[in-house]
Amino acid sequence: MTTAILAAGETNWNRLAGPFQEAIVDTLVMVGTTLVIGGLCGLILGMLLYTTRAGGILQNKFIFGLLNILVNFVRPIPFIILLVTLGPLTKALVGSQIGRDAAIVGMSVAATFGVARIVEQNLVTIDPGMIEAARAMGASPWQIITGVIIREALGPLVLGYTFCFIAIVDMSAMAGYIGGGGLGDFAITKGYRAFNLEVTYVTTFMIIIIVQIAQLLGNWLSRKIMRR
Repeated sequence: MTTAILAAGETNWNRLAGPFQEAIVDTLVMVGTTLVIGGLCGLILGMLLYTTRAGGILQNKFIFGLLNILVNFVRPIPFIILLVTLGPLTKALVGSQIGRDAAIVGMSVAATFGVARIVEQNLVTIDPGMIEAARAMGASPWQIITGVIIREALGPLVLGYTFCFIAIVDMSAMAGYIGGGGLGDFAITKGYRAFNLEVTYVTTFMIIIIVQIAQLLGNWLSRKIMRR
């Protein structure tokens, strides 16, 4: 015979190597893009929650109440249900309700509201006396936000974003339900549904490696910032 016959139960990694590498790329693209979009939008939303609350530099009871209700409304929605709910918006933005780009839209929306609450929780730990001192010196709200608030909360925010990165990796595992691909989809289709535990374990191990690298980098960067 011209082709080798694989023993029963043996995994053909020569055949799976290409799809596996593609799944890694899909996961990194989805997670990276979501972290940028959701991270930025969440930072803005979280900053608004902090600055418009009672006693904040932009205190506004109506805006704070509206944003607070919106975040509390969206955050508890299970991610897979949110993907379905956002179908019309996703189609309007990327032209389709399935695929990697469609998954990024849903992940970005979910990440935005999760990040917003984490940002707010980190900012409330800032010593109010530092903000009051800046206001007494005549600093504008923008100067206080960039020069005091973000600067003082930067270390904890890095840890918060590291946590969000890991949560986004978890979300990417469900992207396969709408054809988004990624390691989660690979583990299910090539591993679990194919009754191949080796593929499932190897894929899971790769996800763990990505998460551990992100956690180590986040911890290192946070310590470096807080020692300054």
